[in-house]
Amino acid sequence: MAELHYDDSIAAPLAGEAAPRWDGYKRPMDLAILGASFVFAFPVWVLLWGVISLAIRLTDRGPVFYAQERMGKGGRVFRMFKFRTMVVNAEGSTGPVWASSGDGRVTWVGRVLRRTHLDELPQVFNVLRGDMSLVGPRPERPELTDKFCQEIPHFRQRLRVRPGIAGLAQVRGRYDTHPRNKLRYDIVYIENFCAWMDVKLFVQSVWVASTSIWESPGGKAAGRPRDGG
Repeated sequence: MAELHYDDSIAAPLAGEAAPRWDGYKRPMDLAILGASFVFAFPVWVLLWGVISLAIRLTDRGPVFYAQERMGKGGRVFRMFKFRTMVVNAEGSTGPVWASSGDGRVTWVGRVLRRTHLDELPQVFNVLRGDMSLVGPRPERPELTDKFCQEIPHFRQRLRVRPGIAGLAQVRGRYDTHPRNKLRYDIVYIENFCAWMDVKLFVQSVWVASTSIWESPGGKAAGRPRDGG
């Protein structure tokens, strides 16, 4: 498990158990953005999916996609999809763990996908299904959610909203951001999100991913756990 670091500099008081904010705009906006991207960038989608799928298959002949249980809004468990970036059965002997930035289980294709964040592309299916939103707190694994809920006060507040592909913790945090600090970013988002904030975070996330610095040495890294796929 990667070493985690807690930073007191963002240790602001957590919000109380307030009623969920109105999020009726999210679903229509998610579908509109995805629809526009499919229409205006269809060749790019086909090229990306084709090249990535072929590269993964040629690496070790293993499956292209990886599905994993995650905790959604209200504690509902769903299966989140991604391109496989680790060797097959990576957690067979370890169980659920946070992976370090230099994890030896990650394939060479997986390192490229993780650095560019392209491994998250299949999560558009989760957005289309309504499991996730384009912007929101990253969904955590049920077993790790239970662990963090016992160790970190108010961690379950993250379940007040639909999880997202991108989020404030991913734009502002780092690869080894402590779950307690991730929670504070998530609470700030949950208490203040609106359509304009979502658009800004989505654009910032695309920019950060396209510049490939989320996992680069010394650069800003995604504040999210890496899993066994």
